[in-house]
Amino acid sequence: MTGRAAYFTVQTRKIAKSGPVLGVETSCDETGVAVFCPERGLVAHTLYSQIRMHADYGGVVPELASRDHVRKLLPLIRETLAKAGMTTRDLGGVAYTAGPGLVGALLVGAACARALAWALEIPAIGVHHMEGHLLAPLLEADPPPPPFVALLVSGGHSMLVEVSAIGKYRLLGDTLDDAAGEAFDKTAKLMGLPYPGGPALAKLAESGTPNKFRFSRPMTDRPGLDFSFSGLKTQVLLAYQQHADETNAKADIARGFEDAIVETLLIKCRRALEQSGATRLVIAGGVGANRKLRAQLADVAQREGFRVYFPRLEFCTDNGAMIALAGALRLQAGQHDDAVIKVAPRWNLESLTALAHTR
Repeated sequence: MTGRAAYFTVQTRKIAKSGPVLGVETSCDETGVAVFCPERGLVAHTLYSQIRMHADYGGVVPELASRDHVRKLLPLIRETLAKAGMTTRDLGGVAYTAGPGLVGALLVGAACARALAWALEIPAIGVHHMEGHLLAPLLEADPPPPPFVALLVSGGHSMLVEVSAIGKYRLLGDTLDDAAGEAFDKTAKLMGLPYPGGPALAKLAESGTPNKFRFSRPMTDRPGLDFSFSGLKTQVLLAYQQHADETNAKADIARGFEDAIVETLLIKCRRALEQSGATRLVIAGGVGANRKLRAQLADVAQREGFRVYFPRLEFCTDNGAMIALAGALRLQAGQHDDAVIKVAPRWNLESLTALAHTR
């Protein structure tokens, strides 16, 4: 037995069988549902994105996001169970995103998941959204065993985390203002690119000239692992205002901005590995789908002798599969929550408890 199956055999050897776990993700503007079984892995998953709805506003409108989760969640649960060839009676537990995220959106998923668990008389657990992202590479055939360092670059988060065991996390570096994903989206918006801005900016950067515009690599000229991208955004704004009418200037500025973000993340990752002594690096979250970041990290890893792990692209953005996985590990370790609907829009990753059966 190798790969993912062997990993979960080790992780779950001390727990009772609880059956498949339904995962529900509603932290922001994607409604994600999945069924995960430790013995079989990911059985089915479904994702609905609200991008088209929010595009008219140039960003996520929290109230609209919450209402859309209400409309979409139950049909997606039915669809996902049908894909898995199951009914609700086959489930052994329910996991849902309890935070961080938009409070209204979180409450939709928590209320639905809690009600379902109560009706079926099965345990439920609220999952930390960033732990879900951190564990997403464990869905792959060659999962990274702890210890490792994780770069989490999702939405308003840019953080480096030392992972000594599942649930045992030490924050090495965090964002002081704009996170990388926010910087991508805000910079794209000020350049007049369509929503969602990050992927649009990365696409435009592909036709830009390298080093035509060179922006700073924030906080890399001093020790430490924290991030700060608000100043970089301001540099791009000034360059765009001064050069917008020049031929190909928009693409060249986009290229300079993306290069600055990627190089900054790369420098910080190398520092984190050196500081922690780890030889494995996990990249997770929406910015983890950036092709330049993935290519450059893979190249550096090969040259410098460490391993880098990425989730597949569909699991970089918010999704139910990562929540089902994280919830399954905790439920099968004997953890579950009381029958109370509660969420945590702000939630410290370091406050999580380690799984007793991890090493």
